[in-house]
Amino acid sequence: MKEKYDFHEIEAKWQEYWSGKGLNKTDTDASREKFYCLEMFPYPSGKIHMGHVRNYAIGDVIARYKKMRGFNVLHPMGWDAFGMPAENAAIKHGLHPAKWTYENIESMKKQLDRMGLNYDWDREVTTCSPEYYKWNQWFFLRLLEKGLAYRKSSFVNWCPSCATVLANEQVIDGKCWRCDSLVIQKELEQWFFRITRYAEELLRDCDKLTGWPERVVLMQKHWIGKSEGAEVDFPVQGMDEKIKIFTTRPDTLFGVTFMCIAPGHPLAEKLVRDKDKLNAIKEKYGKIEEKVGFFTGQYAVNPLTDRKVPIYVANFVLMEYGTGAIMSVPAHDQRDFEFAGEYDLPVVPVIVPEKSAGGKDLPASEFKQAYEDEGILVNSGNFSGLKSSQAKTEIGKYIEEKGLGKRTINYKLRDWGISRQRYWGTPIPVIYCDKCGIVPVPEKDLPVILPEDVKFTGKGGSPLAESEEFRKVKCPKCSGEARRETDTMDTFVDSSWYFVRYCSKRDENPLDKRNISYWMPVDQYIGGIEHAVLHLLYSRFFTKALRDLEVLPFDEPFLNLLTQGMVCKETLRCPEHDWLFPEEAQDGKCVLCGRPVDRGRVEKMSKSRKNVIDPDALIRRYGADTMRLFSLFAAPPERDLEWSDKGVEGAHRFLNRVWGIVYKNSDSKNSNELPVTSDKLKTKEKPGDSSLVIRHSLLLVRKTHQTIKKVTGDIDREYHFNTAIAALMELINEISSFTPEADEDRASLFFALKSILLMLAPFAPHIGEELWEAIGEKSSIFESPWPVWDEALAKEEEVELVIQVNGKLRAKLLVPAGLSDEEARQRSLEDAKVKEIISGKEINKVVVVKGKLVNIVTSNK
Repeated sequence: MKEKYDFHEIEAKWQEYWSGKGLNKTDTDASREKFYCLEMFPYPSGKIHMGHVRNYAIGDVIARYKKMRGFNVLHPMGWDAFGMPAENAAIKHGLHPAKWTYENIESMKKQLDRMGLNYDWDREVTTCSPEYYKWNQWFFLRLLEKGLAYRKSSFVNWCPSCATVLANEQVIDGKCWRCDSLVIQKELEQWFFRITRYAEELLRDCDKLTGWPERVVLMQKHWIGKSEGAEVDFPVQGMDEKIKIFTTRPDTLFGVTFMCIAPGHPLAEKLVRDKDKLNAIKEKYGKIEEKVGFFTGQYAVNPLTDRKVPIYVANFVLMEYGTGAIMSVPAHDQRDFEFAGEYDLPVVPVIVPEKSAGGKDLPASEFKQAYEDEGILVNSGNFSGLKSSQAKTEIGKYIEEKGLGKRTINYKLRDWGISRQRYWGTPIPVIYCDKCGIVPVPEKDLPVILPEDVKFTGKGGSPLAESEEFRKVKCPKCSGEARRETDTMDTFVDSSWYFVRYCSKRDENPLDKRNISYWMPVDQYIGGIEHAVLHLLYSRFFTKALRDLEVLPFDEPFLNLLTQGMVCKETLRCPEHDWLFPEEAQDGKCVLCGRPVDRGRVEKMSKSRKNVIDPDALIRRYGADTMRLFSLFAAPPERDLEWSDKGVEGAHRFLNRVWGIVYKNSDSKNSNELPVTSDKLKTKEKPGDSSLVIRHSLLLVRKTHQTIKKVTGDIDREYHFNTAIAALMELINEISSFTPEADEDRASLFFALKSILLMLAPFAPHIGEELWEAIGEKSSIFESPWPVWDEALAKEEEVELVIQVNGKLRAKLLVPAGLSDEEARQRSLEDAKVKEIISGKEINKVVVVKGKLVNIVTSNK
């Protein structure tokens, strides 16, 4: 064993060893209990960042720990490889997206290997490979057969910058989730997955997600958005038409003063004569920050009051929610109130606080805001005087009895639009024939492969439409001329089932039922909170849909979910050069110009703010084990991690300290045949002292068993790696202060060394392996079982009792654990030093904190 800790040599050695021995490979084995650990796979952008490091280090510790606990562990990795960045790179650099993607994959795979991650690369998934996306297409065809995939014309979320459609879940505060551009509405023919058919089950089964963070479950429930209310038909005056609305507030029906329909509502074309106005408002459709509309010139009739109300077309009414039409009650809805004020529409209060008098018609200008709380109905015919909560039920019944509508349930969740006007995605396996209509691609012709002869311009529309070789095809039914669908699938389709693909090796059937039944569902899934609605909801839907197609035998894909916190660092800014990388600021000054640097707040690491740390540079300077250890020690996994250079150096010093202790005591391995048991390690009393003194050897053994218990519990209980590592540091302190004298001392030391290496190995696998070999072990440390504590040896036989007099520390005693309060009181009062201090003073009271402290309070201070 070398005296110096050479992490470069050690890490390269053990990475080669693991690869050569195939220690990371996994097989289905029904005789063993399985554990499926999975981190969300990355987009192959070319380089990993510290967020990746933290995510993958967490998963690697869990996988290695579970393997040492005897589980058959599946820990795979792959690449979420389709997407716009590759296409944008093709436009910018003239590279084919496939070349750019696979080069990045090769680079990132090397980075992951340098981290010492124990992935089973025999199961590697690359979603842009035809072998993978063939099954996207196969699933699409099965969903199409079952009516779960369909095509319709609709207004869609359109990102002008990305030149593609976005699902509702991909629009955040009116902006594109990827590039932050303002999203507009555009009418297109699109393919959809009917996720709404599973809305109730998705909502109900949220209660099964007991291993998920409550925050994520609540976000899913909110997005599904179940609402109980009523559908009501408003006849259009002078026309044989009705406008159906859905409302969660039937108690406000008597306060309707106007109606609004979406620009794409089927009646809009019939009601509006000025088509230029209609087309103009379509351009502003869905821009909720700008509520605009216009009067159609037509009226509807409120079926409960027989009063006519004007019909408006408004940009904030969405076809995707409810019926595409709303009744507007400005007195009790703030959005309607603001619209009424803008267009000088009447406001009729029909609910007032319980202590208020009746309401009356008022112009909007005399209202300051809508009253949206519970109250008493007024101006509501026979329902006046009812509490609004009771009126919801009673008016709902009345609507049904009179045939005016029905009570019903609605969901905020909309069907998933999967069409994307991009090249680098899964081709949708559909053919359009003028004679036969929409024709699915025959299964024997899958996969429909992306063509090579595509030009990338960055302009709107799918690049596939420019490829005649791809577009022109014979109809599978009539053999006539036909054309392929040129849109590709949303890349979230790729990630909605990849966890199933990992269950079988690359050369096996992707849907092998034996493998799927054994490995699924995922036992521990790890990823960012930003996927709470998008990826996680789609994966749950896909799982349930494939279950109904008899592909999968389970309801939920992920038993447990850990959403790790972000990696954050302070920002640095130069008045001249703007944001700076950490290495561009030294001694508070910009190295580029010498001007003082402003230290900003701690924020999530991002390339745009340059507050980033390069994992490769960190590994070169400190090694992968140090990087892993710091990322796991600095904060609990679910909390944000604040970057600290001193923290990294501290982690490195700790590993060097472990190395030094093993180097110093490596000869202790010669004594490992001596048993380390409680009957060998006896206590003896120190002459002249009233307390028992435990031999140093037993203290070390006890501390080791306590550490095993602590570390095991911290990992098993919510993966509190930071406190587990802290316990290892405490044990190292104990070992470093231990000087063996007899053989039993050396046996105790060797037991402590073996135990700490076994516990350290999942966190820092390379140094764990090297030191395991150094103490004489022949096989990989990861082929050894996790240490088990002895409850009797872990139990404290003696504890330190602090004695205070009037709140000041006066003595410390070693006493038996579990000593009664009365006995602790007596021992404290009998201590020679305490006796001297309290001599001649009256004792007012003695306060005992069990097993910790005794405070003697005297009257004469």
